[in-house]
This record gives sequence, C-alpha cells and structure tokens, in this order.
Amino acid sequence: MVSLFKRKEKEQKNEQVRILFTSDLHGSDVAFRKFLNAGKMYNANVLIIGGDVAGKALVPIVDLGNGTYQIEEKVIDKSFLAEKIREFSKQGLYYVIISKEEYKEMQENEEVVRKYFKEAMINKLREWIKIADERYADSNIPIYINLGNDDPIYLFDVISESKVMKKCEGEIIRIKDKYEMISFGYANPTPWHTPREMEDEKIYEELKKQMEKVQNPETTILNVHPPPFNTNLDLAPLLDKDLKPVVRGGEIVMQHVGSQGVRKIIEEYQPLLGLHGHIHESRAFDKIGKTIVINPGSEYGEGILHAALVILENEKVKAYQFIIG
Repeated sequence: MVSLFKRKEKEQKNEQVRILFTSDLHGSDVAFRKFLNAGKMYNANVLIIGGDVAGKALVPIVDLGNGTYQIEEKVIDKSFLAEKIREFSKQGLYYVIISKEEYKEMQENEEVVRKYFKEAMINKLREWIKIADERYADSNIPIYINLGNDDPIYLFDVISESKVMKKCEGEIIRIKDKYEMISFGYANPTPWHTPREMEDEKIYEELKKQMEKVQNPETTILNVHPPPFNTNLDLAPLLDKDLKPVVRGGEIVMQHVGSQGVRKIIEEYQPLLGLHGHIHESRAFDKIGKTIVINPGSEYGEGILHAALVILENEKVKAYQFIIG
C-alpha cells in the first residue's frame, strides 16, 4: 500500500498541464473554429483566448429588391450573397442586411451605426458560445476568455451566458491546483484610441494589486493582452502623422510599442509564464529574467489560426511551440 501511494503521489507531481493559447481573433469564424479543433487535436486541458475577440468593421449589405444586393459600389445577385457572407465571416468582418432607407439612416446618424455594430458583436460572440458549448460540453476543459483593448466591456455579460467559456479578467484562476493565472486586457495608449486603454503607470498598479493576491508568483501565469516593452513580442511599424508606416531605405521602420508597466511587473515578480497578444506582426518567444513570454501573433483576416501550445510540468515550463494553420 505504501509503494502504491508513492507511485500515485509521483504521478500527481508529474502531471502535465497543456495550455493552448491564442489572441486577437477579431471576429474571424474560421480562426475561432480552428482554435476549438486544435484544442482537442493537441490534447490541451486548458484553452485561453487572450483578448480582442471583437471584429473591427461592419459592412452594410443593402437589399435593393428583386433579389439584388449592393455591397459598397458593387451589386450582386442573391445567388452570390451566401458566398460573400462566408468571406466576411472568415475575415472577421461583421455585416448587416438593411433596406435603402435604413442605409440612408446609417449614413446620416453615427448612433445608428454604433447600434448595428453592437448588435453584430453580441450576436457573433453568442454564435461562438453556442459552438464552444456544443463541442466542449462534456470535456471538462475550460475555455478562459479575456477581453482586449478593442473589446467593449459589455461583452463580459455575453461571455457569462456560456457554460464552458469563462471570464477571467480581474480574477485569480487556479489551474490544476498548481498554478494561478491573473488576466488583464487593457493596453497602453495606441494611435487609434481604442475602447480599453490605460497609462502604463496605471497598468502597473492594477497588475500589482492582482500579483499581491497570488500565493506563489513563481508559478503564476500572466495572461495580459499587451506584451512587455522592448522584447521580441512588441515590434510594430513606426507610423507617421497620417498613421501610415514609415519606410526608410525600402524597409518599414519598426519600433517597440509594448507596455512598460507589464515589463516592470514581470521584472519585479518573475512569474512563470507571460501570455500576450495585441501586436499581430510580432509573433515571438522571449525571456525576461526567468519568465518566458509568448505572443503567437495574428493573421485573423486570412482565417489563419496563430496559437501557442505550452506544457507545464513540475511547476516549470517544460515545452512550448507555435501552432499556425
């Protein structure tokens, strides 16, 4: 009986936690479905979406009558409508089918545009919840979902409708009773003035409040949307006053745009792992002291999934790899 107990104790000690992490899906149905498929394909027992689930644009489809529709300047037949909608869903574009009168109202009233946009965001997230709840209903695999800087906070209420997708921002999540995870979706200021931005000093203060609540910082997972400043994870094009990339010598000039507050927290507490997104073109691994930090990048507009598989064992990061497809 003693030897049996010791064997079980060793097995528990060596138990792996397989995390599949993605970020910046921005409304892409294809990327989201691929993420759910990959979770089972790679035997993940924890799935994490690091923020920016909302799409960035709304396309009005004007019903002209007689089976024809106008999309921007192009008129299409009803037989092509379903194909066009599938294309939008792949790219993460929202759409709304409206009459000519409603389209005129949209052009004249910004509040009407915001109303349609909000409805489209909520409806798309509810579609995702339905898919996730069906596929993971009996799996006992949680899907933790964070909101990013592009996501309005009312989407948290929609997430709460799910049986398997769980809001994690502002909470200390225990994973397999060995690891704690804190989550935060605000980003340092951007040129686009997105819904959830915060000065770096405030980001540091908010993260510090959460880190002080964890039992062991060395085994904590930092699920924070913006990457730490001055790493391989936060390189983005330098923009001019018109928000266009600066080109010198035929090459785009890159700069570090991550959060100094996030970096300061990592340097101070040295958590086990940092999971980040936000900078789509900066897919990379890096280290800050003992902490491994990861940004899987994003190509949501092409319907390509970017994710990272991270394997934890014995309270350490045993392995990590990018998944793209």
